Amino acid sequence: MRFAVNAVLAVLFAASLAGCGISKEQFAAKEAEASKYRKAFDGETDRALSLTRKVDELNALNVDLESRLELARAEITRLGGDKAMLEQTAATAEARAAAAQAKAAAAEARATTLEAKSAQYAQLAGSLQSQIQAGQVEISELRGKMTVKLKDKILFASGSARLGKDGRVALDAVAEAFKSLEGKNVLVAGFTDDVPVSKAGAFADNWDLSTARAASVVRYLQAKGVPPEMLGAGGFSQYRPVAANDSAANRSLNRRIEIALTAADYVPPVVDAPR
Repeated sequence: MRFAVNAVLAVLFAASLAGCGISKEQFAAKEAEASKYRKAFDGETDRALSLTRKVDELNALNVDLESRLELARAEITRLGGDKAMLEQTAATAEARAAAAQAKAAAAEARATTLEAKSAQYAQLAGSLQSQIQAGQVEISELRGKMTVKLKDKILFASGSARLGKDGRVALDAVAEAFKSLEGKNVLVAGFTDDVPVSKAGAFADNWDLSTARAASVVRYLQAKGVPPEMLGAGGFSQYRPVAANDSAANRSLNRRIEIALTAADYVPPVVDAPR
């Protein structure tokens, strides 16, 4: 269409020139010049259209890139959240693993302690086998506490706090098992029945008698090598019976010495030597 318009314009332009007395040579020269300008103009127009298309393409590409950039930013934000969540999950898992390891270590320590206590229990039971078989001594172990229970008649004469021969033999075996211990308490407790002590005797009452008997056992264990800082003595008189005081047999059960082995609750302080 653009060519047809140009042709019409050229005819009109030639007619006007002819009317004005312009020669054909001049017309041809002007027409050639006009054709050159038209070609130049058409070329610029084509380049402008081409550039416009390229600009449109670049704008479309830019829109697409911006859209992709937003998607990438959204993905980065999501991944950042996932990373934080994963880090938190990892930290939680690590804390749980540490707690599980601590529990396992504690359980292993308890198992080691129980194994050591069981070995000690077996050693003491073997040492006192004859007394146990004779019914003079009882050994028990419960919740980490080992107790050696000795009837008073194997240790003391009636109304006395002096150890007899059989009592010393039994305590020798106890001392042998206890003297190498570390970080333990050896608590000796004296118990009586509800029969009052003789007014002519050396003790004011059953409190006095039970305490004196416990102290005698403690002194003997110390003499046999049990460290004194792990020893303790106490008297409970008649007020913690294991049976009703209604028969001679039951009263005999209540007259006893109990030696309890427990974890130490006392650490001797470090005292500077005098200068």
